[in-house]
Amino acid sequence: MNKLQEQLLNKLASYGQEHLVAQWGQLDADQQTRLADEINSVDLQQIQDLYQSQGEEEDFGDLARRADPPPAIRIGAKDNPYDLATARARGQQALRDGKIGVLLVAGGQGSRLGFEHPKGMYPIGPVSNATLFQIHIEKIVATARRYDTRVPLYVMTSPVTDQETRDFFQQHDRFGLAEEDLHVFCQGTMPAVDRETGRLLLSRPDELFLSPDGHGGILKALRRTAALEDMAQRGIEELFYFQVDNPLATICDPEFIGFHLLAKSEYTLQVISKQTPQDRLGNVVSVNSQVRIIEYSDLPDDAAEQRNEDGSLKIWAGSIAVHMLGVEFLTRIANSDAGLPFHRAVKKVPYIDEAGQRVEPSEPNAIKFEQFIFDLLPMAKRSLSVEVLPEVTFAALKNPPSEPIETAEYVQRMMCALHAAWLHSAGVEVADGVRVEISPLFALDVEQLSERVPASTVVSDDKYFC
Repeated sequence: MNKLQEQLLNKLASYGQEHLVAQWGQLDADQQTRLADEINSVDLQQIQDLYQSQGEEEDFGDLARRADPPPAIRIGAKDNPYDLATARARGQQALRDGKIGVLLVAGGQGSRLGFEHPKGMYPIGPVSNATLFQIHIEKIVATARRYDTRVPLYVMTSPVTDQETRDFFQQHDRFGLAEEDLHVFCQGTMPAVDRETGRLLLSRPDELFLSPDGHGGILKALRRTAALEDMAQRGIEELFYFQVDNPLATICDPEFIGFHLLAKSEYTLQVISKQTPQDRLGNVVSVNSQVRIIEYSDLPDDAAEQRNEDGSLKIWAGSIAVHMLGVEFLTRIANSDAGLPFHRAVKKVPYIDEAGQRVEPSEPNAIKFEQFIFDLLPMAKRSLSVEVLPEVTFAALKNPPSEPIETAEYVQRMMCALHAAWLHSAGVEVADGVRVEISPLFALDVEQLSERVPASTVVSDDKYFC
């Protein structure tokens, strides 16, 4: 037994994790060093505490039954505290003043789509074949041009997408975004443990099984990579946050920014009105005047089906993972001891057993630990929900073609429908069955489109306006 192995065994013995070095003698020096470094990077006490806290989750059913709707700006409501014009003007001024940045979560791969690359590289443009990354960045570039400003983009990757994402941006010259305005940083990881024993799993004899620590890991990643300091130096005060799989995301929408600022909110969410009680969306609620999200999987049917006197759903607000976040708020929490809770997910994880053999489980065998960004909500001094129309703001790419919604075909259909509606509003005739797509660099909305396409135009063939 060499000294390094002895040190590791002494550390692991206190936590019942000695199996991690069972194959030590079969590893070469480099493999031993790699395994030792990974083990030493893990907070074993934290992992033990997380595993032993199973069954201590909150009673979400009780919370949901006591929940009220969150403070919200509703579409068409007469009692909204702020009007659209005021909000739009306030948001536009914040953009002109260079106070707004963009935070994009892009750690996932397109494996479920049969696309073994970062999901942001998926070619989703219905006519152009533009990737998700291209569409998002062109919106940012077009916004910066429109308001004669700089809009920096902060992209959070994961270990499996980081290098390929960086290379992709470099190959495409960042789709027109200035080099100093693009900041790519990688989120952290957490080890998975055996569901029955709490023992850490190995993906190889010299490597722990590690998975991304969730979109809530963005706090630690921002602090670790000095991105928060970069925002402070630039004078960025608010961040538009969204996830890479939604090409309809209304990046830097001035009305949304304006409502956030007028309300002095630290955390503002875009929400849509749920169509059914069981819609697969996070449910934004207020419990004892504290705003939070209850995931659809944690929402009991009896609570989900609660109705108001007019028959509308009491729990109506579904989150689409588009937020405005105050930089001072993020900095305050990132530098505090508060932290975000970890959530447990039971998954199938292949692993290496003590004999050095790879095991492919037939049933979920492991627990993964993740943090979620929405657990910041109860920590915000003020928060606000802003209702938006799903057909204008939300078409997430998540599922393979066999699923009914959120497939590539579904998303492309939503994109074409939105852009056709813009064209109709601008007085342009679009023939039935024709696919139309509008580059953000051509127009960000109907107002810009009306300035660039004559009202008498007839579109009779598939067309990409660029």
